[in-house]
Amino acid sequence: MTSKLFQYFSISRDVESFRDIHSAVESDIEFKGARLWILIFAIVLASVGLNTNSTAVIIGAMLISPIMGPINGIGYSIATYDFALLRRSFKHLSFAIAASLVTSTLYFAVSPVSSAYSELLARTSPTIYDVLIALFGGLAGTMSLTTRLKGNVVPGVAIATALMPPLCTAGYGLATGQFPFFFGAFYLFTINTVFIGLSTVIFSQFMKFPIRSDIAEAQKARINRWITVVMLVTLVPSIYFGFVLVKKERFIENAGRFVRSAQVFRGDYLLRNDIDADNRRISLSYAGRSLTDESKAVLRKRAEEFGLGDATLSFEQGISFADITGDLGEKDKALAQLRNLTLTLEESRRIRDSLEQRAYTGKPLLRELRTVFPSVTACLFAEPYSFSAGDEEKPRKFAYVVISSSSGLADVEREKVKAWLKARLQNDTLRVVFEQEGELFR
Repeated sequence: MTSKLFQYFSISRDVESFRDIHSAVESDIEFKGARLWILIFAIVLASVGLNTNSTAVIIGAMLISPIMGPINGIGYSIATYDFALLRRSFKHLSFAIAASLVTSTLYFAVSPVSSAYSELLARTSPTIYDVLIALFGGLAGTMSLTTRLKGNVVPGVAIATALMPPLCTAGYGLATGQFPFFFGAFYLFTINTVFIGLSTVIFSQFMKFPIRSDIAEAQKARINRWITVVMLVTLVPSIYFGFVLVKKERFIENAGRFVRSAQVFRGDYLLRNDIDADNRRISLSYAGRSLTDESKAVLRKRAEEFGLGDATLSFEQGISFADITGDLGEKDKALAQLRNLTLTLEESRRIRDSLEQRAYTGKPLLRELRTVFPSVTACLFAEPYSFSAGDEEKPRKFAYVVISSSSGLADVEREKVKAWLKARLQNDTLRVVFEQEGELFR
């Protein structure tokens, strides 16, 4: 059984001959003639895609780009200790990067459109997730390079690892003088390069490609140390950026939930909101009655319930009906009154829903009580008002719970139920009544 399972995962029968693999790697690293022109065309195409925010054009540029060749060559030559091939790979990769930066910088320097759209901004903040994409995309690309099963793997890897857009974004940063764009995008390209190369090293050593030069163990150890250093220097910042990204996404999610809960607040209607995750700031603009300091304090308290205790809340009065109705025409006055009425109805509906939910409190109480006292068969919860003779204008509100049981509860059990209900409902006016077959027990 184990041997059969191993055969499913074995790739030894699909691997090309070592001679063919070496020839393929050597032929893919050079940037001369047609390959250089294809690279330049791909860079211009990707730059146009970023400039117009067209995902389809960017994908097309990634498909025709030949820039993965020297990166695979670097990984393969390190794994096989082919230092001559390593020098050639570095030389051609450096030339390709320089050509790409010059082309993209020239394009953005003359382009009349200089806005940074989402496709361009997405290449300026690399994270640990980009490391995973590069590593596993590189493994898939190396496997396609060294086996007979090419298929659609190479185009898929070209799209997933996205080597072209970061270089174009770096050129945009240079052309517009926005160096944070340049450094962020070039760091993303470095992540892709290092971890695609690392995946090639890992796969090549796993497949035991023949070593192409005599090398001492001490030199091997030194090369491995350098690989580790380069990998860590590239990896550590991406972990930090990934942490920042997760923190921002969590803030945006919590802020969105908070904003949805505050759409209508005490007769005020939320006109617009702005969530600034970088500065952890939420701006709210309300229409209706002017927000009081008490209302703002309540909203800040509500924000804390959504995990936004450290967020800064700022409030604006978009439209105040009390201020504008006197200056409007009859039609606009009617519209303003209609809006004010709508807000009041929304608030009334919210209060009514809350009261209805309160009336169903007996249901969860019954469910929770039966887990401890199976003989309990029914639970009634009510909050009536009590009026006293001589002081009918000041009624007192009480909470009543009536517990019905099939066999009755002992005195000790009734005391436990009372104590639990007081802790559960947090109500000092609570009255508990016990009932068995029509008889009532306090």
